[in-house]
Amino acid sequence: MKVVFVTQVLDPSHGSLAQTLDLVTALAAETDELVVLCREDRWGAAPDGVTVRTYDAGSKLGRALAYQRQLARSLDDADALLAHMVPTFLVLAAPLARTRRVPLLLWYTHWHAGRMLRAATALCTVALSVDKASYPIASPKVRGIGHAIDVDVFAGEPAEPHGGPLRLLAVGRTARWKGLATLLQAVAVATDRGLDATLEIRGPSLTSDEEAHRAELIATIDRDDRLRGRASVTPPVARAEVPGLIRSADVVVNPVEPSSGAALDKVVYEAGACARPVVTTNAALAPFLRDLPVPLLAPPSDPAALADVLVAVGAAGPEVRGATGTELRRRVVADHSLDHWAKAVIQVVREVRSGRVSVRSGRRPTA
Repeated sequence: MKVVFVTQVLDPSHGSLAQTLDLVTALAAETDELVVLCREDRWGAAPDGVTVRTYDAGSKLGRALAYQRQLARSLDDADALLAHMVPTFLVLAAPLARTRRVPLLLWYTHWHAGRMLRAATALCTVALSVDKASYPIASPKVRGIGHAIDVDVFAGEPAEPHGGPLRLLAVGRTARWKGLATLLQAVAVATDRGLDATLEIRGPSLTSDEEAHRAELIATIDRDDRLRGRASVTPPVARAEVPGLIRSADVVVNPVEPSSGAALDKVVYEAGACARPVVTTNAALAPFLRDLPVPLLAPPSDPAALADVLVAVGAAGPEVRGATGTELRRRVVADHSLDHWAKAVIQVVREVRSGRVSVRSGRRPTA
């Protein structure tokens, strides 16, 4: 089987796209030939059976033309093209792919539903996401296949009892929709209610607004006696250090705002894979977090309610938190592993190629 995989960049040090290397490696293990089209290859270590072709140029028009040239070189005998996170890749590929009868797949898991995503959804054969709820457009073409977590790298045992404050960790960009201001308020309220905890907010600031919000978070800590000395905002770590960072915590917190829609942060599943409980305000994660020894879901934008959950998790004790983390790891391994994701992608390609999925509608034919 031959698949063409289109992404932005192959870069092991990229703050948000380093995981793309895992996707390439996993797909390479499931295909006979994998062609990766990207703007830049800063990896230079693609596995055997993978051909990397770049389309960088000095202008948008130049990149679009270079992209079309690389597509023309790559689509012969392809069983499918998979566009990763950028709907424009699929829209630009559609005319040439359709003339060569190459099915078009889109992987997308984000809250933003712009005009280009709507066009890509109309043009694609199948839209893939973590879950139907994590794709911001309702369509029969959407297929939930889980996240792609390397459960051998993101692995661990429940946190050992240590007798100190409960160690809370929030990982990710300092974007406003991440809910970090709400989290700081919640920790302050929980402290008033007797929770002995520390909080580390760790991640990059990739835009000017994220830099501004980072400064706001630091200022909030500095002026609140309940947070000063307990909470910190620290620089990001390299991708390879993230599993260890998660394992250094007792609980990971993911306090996203309603504006994030149903975006399912992969850090939730990475933390689960490391056997750490994850407190979140994302209702779309309710199925993943149901029937656990301690409730982990709070309503968004509600510091008092989030504080209630944090206090309950702290009061549950190491044994209950450990049992919760163990069950979350089991769920991630079963439904959100890198291997599971790659096999699911290839299964979709096989269904499309065999006629079991309509190229026009993305639906499986009814009996």
